[in-house]
Amino acid sequence: MEHVATLVAAPGFDGLGDIVARLSRSAGATVWLEEGRAADLAFEDWAPADIAEVLDETIGEAPLDHAVQPAFGRRKHLLIADMDSTFITVECIDVIARHAGIGAEIAEITRRTIRGELDFSDSLRARVARLAGASVELFETAWREDVGFMPGGPTLLATMRARGALTALVSGGFTWFTGRVAAAVGFDTHRANTLDIGDGLLAGTMTEPILDRGAKLDILRELAASRRLSLAETMAVGDGANDIAMLEAAGMGIAYHGVTAAERAADAAVRHGDLTTLLFFQGYRRADFVIADVRL
Repeated sequence: MEHVATLVAAPGFDGLGDIVARLSRSAGATVWLEEGRAADLAFEDWAPADIAEVLDETIGEAPLDHAVQPAFGRRKHLLIADMDSTFITVECIDVIARHAGIGAEIAEITRRTIRGELDFSDSLRARVARLAGASVELFETAWREDVGFMPGGPTLLATMRARGALTALVSGGFTWFTGRVAAAVGFDTHRANTLDIGDGLLAGTMTEPILDRGAKLDILRELAASRRLSLAETMAVGDGANDIAMLEAAGMGIAYHGVTAAERAADAAVRHGDLTTLLFFQGYRRADFVIADVRL
């Protein structure tokens, strides 16, 4: 079986050509997806573990993201993505809590939850309960002042959608934010938790059941079945322990600037690049990208 190793250089790194030249002594054909930034190297009849060992030895500490996968079936037809710290730059509950005056307390619980030290559902219920009585106006403040978008997200979505893929934002956060993020960056659909609100104030509770790691996996399977896709034809991306189940099940699971537990569960990790790295991993050339911006 032929496998492909894809290497994507961090912005500003100009040493990819030298690394590709050294690897080409072992690999077959090299295809530049973007000159100087991203390349595919073919490996015929190599075990993936052996390819990974050669890559690790050659790349060393160079700021490169890389993935190894079968050459066949790289283009995915369903993308399911986490929101907080994946498609946006913040954890929404943390910035809401900061505006409510309890930011440090909530942020520490969030960090431990992302690392997998706390049960996600129990942790989320506890954090939401601490926000009881806070004004929903804090959401508008957080959206306006804190939420930023990860580079490359709109282009990733626009390019995959142009090739017929379904894109879904699936978050353990809140629908108030996923609806706005999905509209801004171009997702087809979104799922998240719904907060209970009365008279413009948070009740401190949510609609049950909680959208947790098991629910993310269920949604991946549901959306794949709706398109008559095998899980091998899907891609998932996320950063935290709550994403592990979908990262393990998807045909290509990507830990995006993720915690150690997410990286261990994923097929590849993006530590240096932006979200367009996921297009290079699928074999898209830079000329194939459908360039898009955030629509506010």
